[in-house]
Amino acid sequence: MPLSPQSVEPEPTTDTPAAEEQQPTGKPRRRWRRIVLVSLLVVALLGVGGVVAGGLYLRSVESDIERVDAFTDVPEESRPQAAAAGAMNILILGSDTRDPESTSGSRTDTIILAHLPKDRSSAQLISIPRDTWVAVPRSKDGNHGGRDAKVNAAYAWGGVPLMVQTVEKFTGVRVDHVAMVDFAGFKEIIDALGGIEIDSEKRFTSIHPPFRTFAQGPQKMDGEAALDYARQRKQFADGDFARIRHQQQVIKAILDKVSSGGILTNPGKLNSFLQATSNSVAVDKNLSLLDMATQMRGLRSGNLFFLTSPTKGTGRVGTESVVFADTDRAKSFYDSVRRDAVKEIISRGKK
Repeated sequence: MPLSPQSVEPEPTTDTPAAEEQQPTGKPRRRWRRIVLVSLLVVALLGVGGVVAGGLYLRSVESDIERVDAFTDVPEESRPQAAAAGAMNILILGSDTRDPESTSGSRTDTIILAHLPKDRSSAQLISIPRDTWVAVPRSKDGNHGGRDAKVNAAYAWGGVPLMVQTVEKFTGVRVDHVAMVDFAGFKEIIDALGGIEIDSEKRFTSIHPPFRTFAQGPQKMDGEAALDYARQRKQFADGDFARIRHQQQVIKAILDKVSSGGILTNPGKLNSFLQATSNSVAVDKNLSLLDMATQMRGLRSGNLFFLTSPTKGTGRVGTESVVFADTDRAKSFYDSVRRDAVKEIISRGKK
């Protein structure tokens, strides 16, 4: 039975919500293995136990997970050098395939540079606004790029390799690995967890059917309501920055619930969680999920820091609405990332 959102007030409407989009079809066995793999990885990353059992399963099916060729077409001579031995930077590219406003084709909705320090005692998740105006290198086919554009155009023009090149050129930080996630899958995860707690900064009404009104303050949301909440931006003065803030809230709330919900000690919850984790994922060819899960088994959601790449705000370039990077602050900020200076990263990222 789906969870009913608490403190979320649906507005009266005569519209009938569209039937939920069917999940992509594929080989059932392969898809189920991927679902369980991602679920176990999430649990292991949060350090809530079961690393040994999860590790055995991860080892047995890791070869089945979808892999992307992220670095072959990235010229080595143009790449930044790794500045701190042992630290790791993972480029997370997210899309929301069920977003009613998703008209951007193959562009990425979410761009996060996750920095994992050498000691793996924390993680800094740095959101780069998708409309950030940056220099995009020329695509391999020579037909695109070689000019300034919105950062998410790089994926549409040259796939993952051009996205890696663009982010590395913009930040000066070497990307070690890439993960691609469909955030629409969070709906099923949240429902399996029994809902999440979100603290809304103000009362507002969704622009999408069924036009929910979200109350101000703490409230419990089911998966559908939480995903709707994470999509909203037009009701806020800072637009897409609000959307980034909401996405960060939802991700943290999921991690908080997983780490405190006793999932592995409750077979029923674990089964529901595994079956519900239907979000698709792909990683680069060299990322070992087992190694990463083992290294980060002690990480808790309290050690995750959500930051945003320094900007000067929004403006226009020709007919396009864009986000302008604060180049001076960004230079210092990403220098801290390269040096694995965690306290500086957090301090500079919050200014």
